[in-house]
Amino acid sequence: MLLSGALSALAAPVSGDAPQPLRAGIIGLDTSHVLAFTRSLNRTSPPPELAGVRVVAAYPQGSKDIESSTRRVPEYTARVKELGVEIVDSIPELLQRVEVVFLESNDGRVHLEQLRPVLRAGKPVFIDKPIAGSLADALRIVEEAKRAGVPMFCSSALRFGKSTQAVRDGAIGKVRRVEAFSPANLEPTHPDLYWYGVHGCEVLFTLLGTGCKSVKRTTTTDGKIEVIGAWEGGRTGIYREANGTDRKGYGGRAWGEKGEADVGTYDGYDPLLIEIVKMFRTGKTPVSFEETLELYAFMEAADESKRRGGAEVTLQEVLDKARAEIEAKR
Repeated sequence: MLLSGALSALAAPVSGDAPQPLRAGIIGLDTSHVLAFTRSLNRTSPPPELAGVRVVAAYPQGSKDIESSTRRVPEYTARVKELGVEIVDSIPELLQRVEVVFLESNDGRVHLEQLRPVLRAGKPVFIDKPIAGSLADALRIVEEAKRAGVPMFCSSALRFGKSTQAVRDGAIGKVRRVEAFSPANLEPTHPDLYWYGVHGCEVLFTLLGTGCKSVKRTTTTDGKIEVIGAWEGGRTGIYREANGTDRKGYGGRAWGEKGEADVGTYDGYDPLLIEIVKMFRTGKTPVSFEETLELYAFMEAADESKRRGGAEVTLQEVLDKARAEIEAKR
């Protein structure tokens, strides 16, 4: 009841059609997303869907030990301050100043620790990818968010690209096959695809939804990562690492009952921000916990398949293993 009342307050108009102003806070200043999001939300004339939400405070610490992340913090802290954002010394201090939260730390391993005070405070939160640094922590995050009843979702901006959403909305009928590609920069502290390959993998789940049963990881003819997922009903999803030539940047193709279409393009951050703001105001999440967990199980199963020399690995197997890990540490 308390959460429902709080969300009603977030959505309540100030006067006429003007939305209730929302003060947003950022946790983690080690990704370029913080600059892109702050510029979009704090601009003089944002689109109507983003109006009324302003980033007012940020807590800098993101990763504690990934050099590619930690070295960004001083620069991004200075640049965020130039955009009118107050820098605070702790997450509790941040939570005193804001109604909604962007958890932006680039390192998924710190997300659970940083999320817990946000959940205790009952603040709606967007978690930038990857949701966690392990499948076990992804399960913990979902479990604790459900228990707290706090609106939360995690997503890549690729999910909300125009072409991808058109296919998701039925442009080619029921989707039978998707092939998507994206860069797959690796970070040794995370499962291979969590760090950057998640972008292309998320396109698969946006269009095929839940129901992936197993995964096989191989390599393409040009030596890049290839992961083949088998969905129930004979559907197929294939992720391939970009190669800079015929698979340059982000993209893919989907086949459905009524035809085929290009998918997986990057159309900027505003489409994602619009969905985040909708969640902040309504409490309704655009991506289910079930789909998010299956996405991360898909990527974990790809790592397990790699360890087994390309053998088929079921998602149920890696989920069971992660749940057993959690139970052993309770």
